[in-house]
Amino acid sequence: MKSIQFFILLFLLLSERCGYAQSSIAEEERLSGYKGGFSDPTITHQEGLTFLAMGDFGRVGEYHQLEVARELGNAAITLDASFIVSVGDNFYPNGVASTSDYHWQASYESVYKHPNLFADWFVALGNHDYRGNIQAQIDYSKVSRRWHMPDTYYSKKIALDTGGKLLFVVMDTNPFIDSYQKSPEKYPDIARQDTAAQRKWLERVLADTDPSIRCKIVVGHHPLYSGGKRKENEDTKAFETKFASLFDRHGVLAYICGHEHDLQVIRPEGRFTTQFLSGAGSEVRPSGKREGTLFAAAKAGFMAFTITDDELIVQTIEATHTSSNLLHLIKLNIHNKQK
Repeated sequence: MKSIQFFILLFLLLSERCGYAQSSIAEEERLSGYKGGFSDPTITHQEGLTFLAMGDFGRVGEYHQLEVARELGNAAITLDASFIVSVGDNFYPNGVASTSDYHWQASYESVYKHPNLFADWFVALGNHDYRGNIQAQIDYSKVSRRWHMPDTYYSKKIALDTGGKLLFVVMDTNPFIDSYQKSPEKYPDIARQDTAAQRKWLERVLADTDPSIRCKIVVGHHPLYSGGKRKENEDTKAFETKFASLFDRHGVLAYICGHEHDLQVIRPEGRFTTQFLSGAGSEVRPSGKREGTLFAAAKAGFMAFTITDDELIVQTIEATHTSSNLLHLIKLNIHNKQK
């Protein structure tokens, strides 16, 4: 009898370790009639507010876009995600021309069709979006129930499941990239953007003293740091100079970005803000490391963020040809606020 009890206990422990905490969600959904897939059991559901983040994706289903879209949907149901974040470069190579551009169907609506991906999408602009009509992406918010881009930059306070609020800020990083200012023919809308006004807005929003704010997260397209293709890029170094200390000063726990087509987690020594680079929504390029790199992989995929009572839990997820794979997991203490 004792041996049977031992094996039952061992099974339960192994099941929990292997991620079978998903089973209750899977069973409930199957009983409800769901016929789709779930994430790999190593990708675990946590109680709290969960959202998914990816970028650099709009390629008419080519490269790895379809695989990432499939696993993004599987993760949305497995992790009970509340919303999706796009870090920009939503349409390659030259954005969209209008709200009726066929890119909307070919690279977005017909690709991200899992039922749980019809949640809210909070979207940032990338440099390839600036090669098209950025106003069309803003205006598509009135066409699509799920696409949210009220302006080139915006913020939102989101209620957390465990109480309090998330201060969620979406930047428009493109006007702050010096080389773009020198290429008005390639980026015709860049010259119309007021960087001083946006920086003043960003300082004011991040300085919010609302005591209900438990976590601050900023989203933008361009990275502060990279160990990949743009490791020594002058634009990347200049962007770090402009914003890394500002984020630290205001206690921004996480900066989520893309632009590099890989997956990276970086927090240089002495910095408070951790950067999560999730730019592997379709094309993948070689990755690499630099000082402060906690993780880097040249894999197609995305990231899942969960805010619990005490932590920000981030799971980096690979989308393979047939399934998903947990590449990295990190936990940040949300009470360790920068002063």
